[in-house]
This record gives sequence, C-alpha cells and structure tokens, in this order.
Amino acid sequence: MVMSKMVGATVRRKEDPRLITGSSTYVDDVKLPGILHAAFVRSPYPHGVLKGVDASAAEQAPGVVAVITGDNLHEYLANVDTTSRGEDSGEEDTGATEEDAAGEIPVPPIRPLASGKVRFVGEALAMVVAETRAQAVDAIELVELDIDPLDPVTDVFAAMEDGSPRVYDEVANNIGAVVGGKRGGDVDAAFAAAPFTTSARIRSQRLCASPIEPRAVLANPDPITRGVTFWTSTQAPHWNRNEVAKALGLRQNQVRCIAPEVGGGFGQKIGSYAEDFLVTAAALKLKRPVKWTETRSENFLGSAHGRNQWVDIEAAADETGKILALRARVTADAGALPKGLGLASSTWQMATGCYDIPALDYVCTTVYTNTGANHAYRGAGRPEAAYYIERIADLVADATGVDPVDVRRANFIQPDRFPFDTLTGAQYDSGDYDKALDKALEIIDYQALRQEQAELRDQGRFIGIGLASYVEICGFGPYESSTVRVEPSGAVTIFTGISPHGQGQETTFAQLASDNIGADFDDVVVHHGDTNNTPQGHGTMGSRGLAVGGAAVMLSLDKIRDKARQIAAHMLEASVEDIELEDGVYRVKGVPTRSVTLADIADATYGGDLPDEFDAGLESTDFFRPSGTTFPFGTHIAVVEVIPDTGEIRFLRYVSVDDCGKIISPMLVTGQVHGGLAQGIGQALFEEVHYDESGELISGTLNDYVVPRAHHFPEFESHHTETPTYINQMGAKGIGEAATIGSTPATVNAVIDALEPWGITHLNTPFTPQRVWEAMQSAQESPSAAD
Repeated sequence: MVMSKMVGATVRRKEDPRLITGSSTYVDDVKLPGILHAAFVRSPYPHGVLKGVDASAAEQAPGVVAVITGDNLHEYLANVDTTSRGEDSGEEDTGATEEDAAGEIPVPPIRPLASGKVRFVGEALAMVVAETRAQAVDAIELVELDIDPLDPVTDVFAAMEDGSPRVYDEVANNIGAVVGGKRGGDVDAAFAAAPFTTSARIRSQRLCASPIEPRAVLANPDPITRGVTFWTSTQAPHWNRNEVAKALGLRQNQVRCIAPEVGGGFGQKIGSYAEDFLVTAAALKLKRPVKWTETRSENFLGSAHGRNQWVDIEAAADETGKILALRARVTADAGALPKGLGLASSTWQMATGCYDIPALDYVCTTVYTNTGANHAYRGAGRPEAAYYIERIADLVADATGVDPVDVRRANFIQPDRFPFDTLTGAQYDSGDYDKALDKALEIIDYQALRQEQAELRDQGRFIGIGLASYVEICGFGPYESSTVRVEPSGAVTIFTGISPHGQGQETTFAQLASDNIGADFDDVVVHHGDTNNTPQGHGTMGSRGLAVGGAAVMLSLDKIRDKARQIAAHMLEASVEDIELEDGVYRVKGVPTRSVTLADIADATYGGDLPDEFDAGLESTDFFRPSGTTFPFGTHIAVVEVIPDTGEIRFLRYVSVDDCGKIISPMLVTGQVHGGLAQGIGQALFEEVHYDESGELISGTLNDYVVPRAHHFPEFESHHTETPTYINQMGAKGIGEAATIGSTPATVNAVIDALEPWGITHLNTPFTPQRVWEAMQSAQESPSAAD
C-alpha cells in the first residue's frame, strides 16, 4: 500500500493482527529443552537483622538443582552489588542541592539478595532452582530464615525524625535525595503583600502499574559467545544487557537480551531487577536454561510502585487570580531501595506547570521507608507536579472568587515567549496553552454547562466541572539509534534502539518510510527489542519512542533518500536536482511519466550495474542526539455527578484536548490518550497500594487493589491541537503520558467542584464512595443550607 501521504493518515496498526489473535510470543511462551524453574524466598518482615538463611533442607528436596542465598551469591555473580535504578526514565539531578546542609548523600547499592538486613516485606532472600516450577515453589517453604525483627518505619514524616529506625545505617534521617530551592523573586515578600493566599496538603497516593503481563525472565547459556542469552519483559533491553553483563563479569557482546512482546510496562519494567541478575547467573553456572515468571502477588510485593508523594503547597495571588508566588515542600517515598531517587527531580522541574510564576520556593525531599521500592509509573514525577499546580489553581479560584478558567488565563505563559526558561531550569520548546483551553471550552460548551450545573443543584443533583491545563516533559536523550535497510526487492527493514510495547512504532516508522523514501507501507518490517540486531539504544519510556527514536529513523531515511535520488538521476538520465519523490516514486520534475520506484533503485544498487561512483547497498545506521526535551500540553475537562446517598461518582462527559506536536498516526494517538485517561482516572477514583503501620502490604492482590473497568468510564471525547517542536525534524513531541497527567487533576477538580455545596475544598485521592460519603457526612453545612 503506497499512499500519497501516509504521515497524518489513519491506518490500522501493523502490530494488531498478532496481538489480537494470540499469536504473539511473550517470555513465558518461550520453551527450551532441559529448562529449569526458579522461585524466590521473600522476607516476611519489613525490617530486621538477617542472621542466616538455612537452605539445607531445600537443597535435598525433590528436583532441586541449586539454591542461591546471600552467602553463596559471589559464586554466581562477579559483582554482587548492582546499581540498577533505571538509568533515566525521565529522572535527572538525583543528588543533593543547596538545601541539603549535610552535603552529598550516599546512595546505597542494590543487592539482588538481601545481606545483613531485610528492608521490606517481599525482599528477595534466596532463589531455588528446580526441575519443575511446582518443585521450586514447594522447596522455598523448606528454607529457614533467622531474622531478628527491627522496628519498621513506614511513614515518611516519622522516618525523617531524629531517632527513627534507619533503613540504611549510613543514610541520616532516611533522607535519600533533596532537590529544588528558591528561584526568582522574593517569595516571603510576595506572600506578605498578597491580598489572597491559599494552601493545602495534597497526597498523590502509591500506585501499582498492574501490567497485564507480570515480569518474567528466561536465560539460556550461549555456547558461541560463552555467555548467555536472556528473554525478559523489559522496556529497555540494552540497559538490561549492559547491567547483566557487568554483574556477571562478561563482555557486553557475550550477553544478548531479548524483549519479545511485553504485556504492559508503564515504567515498572524499566531497568534490571534482582531476578534478571539471578536467573541469568544460574543459567550460566548450571549450563541449563532457567525461567522465572512473576505471580500477581509477587508483582505487588517486589516490583516497583509509583507516585507516593505528599506536598504542603501554598500560593499567593492578586485579585485577578494571578499567582504571585508559590511555596511547596514535596516529600516523596522512595520505599526501601534507591531505585527511584530521581523521580522527585521531575516533579521539581515541572513545578510551575503552564504558568509564568515570578517567585518560587519549592523543595523535594525523597525519603526511605520499610516499604516496597518506588520508581517510574506512567509520567514518572510529572503527573504529581501537574496535580499539585492544577489543584492550587482551583484553590486560588476559590480564594479569589475568580472562575477557574480565568485563573489559568491570568497565569499562562504566552506563545510569543517560547522557548521559555522556567524558574526550575527547564526550557519549554513551544506552546500555545490558550489554544487548547479555548478548544476544550468550546467543545464542552462551558458557559451553558455552568448554567446547567446551577439549575441541577436546585433540583438536588450535584454535578461538578473540573479542568486541568497541563504541560509535561518528553523525549529524553541522551540519544537514540536506527538502522534502515532497503532490501534488494525494495522491501524495507528498520532496526531501532527503542523497545515499543504498545506504542505502535512498527506502524509509525512504516508511515515515515513510506513518505520519506517511497517504501510500500505493507513491505516495511520494524525490528526492536533484541540487542543482537539493534544498535545501542535507550528503550521506550518518557514518550521518547517517536520524538527521539523516530528522529533517528528520519536521519537514516534522509540519507537513503539522498542516495536513492542520485541513483534515480543516473537511471533516468537527469540531474539530481530534478529528481523528486512524489506519490511513492522518484520522478523527473515536470515529467511524471519518467519515474522509477524504490524497488527499481534497490535492484540497481544491489545488481552491480551501476558505475563505480555508487557504493553497493542502500542502508544507513544513525544516532539522533536531541538538543533538548519536548513539552506536550493540553487541557482536559471532566464532568461528574456525585450521588449524595452513596458517595458514588458518575462520569457524564470527558473532553481532552492534547497537543503532542505534529501527529504522525492519529489512531495511535487516540489509543494512547484513551489508555492514559484510564490510568489517570484510576488514580483519582480507585487505585491505591496500602501498607499498614507494621509494614505489611494489605493490598497485595487484585481483590484488594481496584483497577477500573470499562464501565467506570464515559465515552472519551479526544481532540487535539498541533504545535510543532523544533527539537526534531518531524515536529513531534510525544503522547504516551499526556492523558495520564491531565486526567487526574481534571477528575479531582470536577469532584471537588461537585462537593462545593458541602463546603469541601479538598480531599485526597482516591475518591472512593466511602471516602466521599464520609466527607459529606462530616461537612459542617448541608446542601440546602449551603445553597
């Protein structure tokens, strides 16, 4: 299929036939002869001194081949102290700042198996390898643990107090990282002079990514490289390959990492975990393939969670709703591992959102607790920042009596000020925030909706209208890679260093190849996820797949097109300047009948009939290094109804207007928005990981952790504006996390707006019916009295 223009066209995803017919291959689908199975012994205590692990009975159990503990770990791993924290995931500046009076904060290493101390329930203490999975699971019950319990600390504020139990002895007051500070004007003076101030303590609760496919890893010794090949459910295969090679003491070309189909990542599958190191090490030493597949309960216990921040935030504003100063103290829970120490730096970087705020005092402190590790979850620090600033915008509206729409207009960064340097150091590439807001207001018919809201309140129905104008950061570097090869038949093969797992780059890259080199869309195959055939790359996260990975592909396509034009000029006996690519063929300008196809050109370059001045082949490998990051934005408006008798929240409408720059594939953009909306609304209304004060996980199954279903959502009304970026040649910014970032504050603001007659100005998420009903019951005023 060759269309005149594929970029911007609505096309079916090339990935979908294998995905919806069940013919895809996930890690657990891979079968190898002689395979062994692994199971893990995990800590039942949140904190304690690990005095010993007795595996003698397990070693004698039927089918058991080996047991790895902290005591014999060095026999399997050349480097037992790993440092995998997910190399980027949108995290920067993880060290201390001027606010950290103690100086540089030590970052403890992460060990695959606990040694000396246990720090959270579910921490891996031993791995049993057996002939069958059932035998491995049975044998872990025979491993005896000698642990002296210590007092745990699960509350971040208690953890920072003097005398609190230390998760790491070398980390004072459990403070793992501090970032932020004072920027711009005099914050204290602005607060003192402001006619209006407002404040709140806001909680962005702990969440679990809950991917449909839990993590898994299968490793097999490689007799050719004398190393190992491993399949793993990861978002960044080259990162895992490099980390595992270092831990095993092997060269990188002795280790091959393959990410087959990945059933959801959402940030949780960034970077290597203990299981990646241990399973590959066991396969290498035992000289047999070894597999481990995570259970759902293990996913809740041992895989990284997300969000989990508190903020004490206050704003000073004038009569128009203009924010004069912003002050905030963010406290982030790292859990028990330094895997996500840099998340709060993204919160800091996006602290002021879409707004031109002249004075800022904003500090983020990340704290260790005896709970599971916190890491990236769809948005990775940016959703928290957007949630805080959009809640404070509505609180400013409450304080000043200015409509929430007008508060945002009074504070927007204006289009003629881009690129815009924020007080936190970010440089926004391009933006037109009024444009997205105006479109959303027009679609929702805002003024009529406000009138309807007032009329319904008189009838005893309570609807709420919530909006959120967000901006986020995408397209992280440091670089991405591409190899594009035109085969002798004219078919095109693309190898990319990103690792898509639902983002659809097999489709978008084929669209780019069709428009830019005249490839047949159906004849383009995109390879990813295998470190043996893809150039070094940084995987898929932070909406970088198209903005950075696609930009690398464009570099390769440009070089191939230039060479193809030269060959076409020779074949058509014309000058290169007269050759144009139109309607899928290379033709002489003004003489459309004189043309050749990409297949004709490929046949010539591989056939050996060209002059010596033309090198054989039509292939290019390139790396794109972005000069900065991209900043998608948008406005979301949610309309909900609160049922007073039950506290239930019902959606009436949801309108999203997202600007991700130039849209390459509209259907893919819509799909990404819908998925993002589901997760953002899930945080607002349903989802939360709970630990009790003793450090026990009490939401460790899908019976306890509520994931929203389709019937919880309205029909999403997804719209777009397009404001191109200059960071890459496509003008694309990224869309993977945008809807998640906009939907949580929009939904929260809508619910709070519906509760206005009760005098309720803030509640913490999730807005379960019980929480909403109890808030209404404890409110000082009844609806009738408030009206």
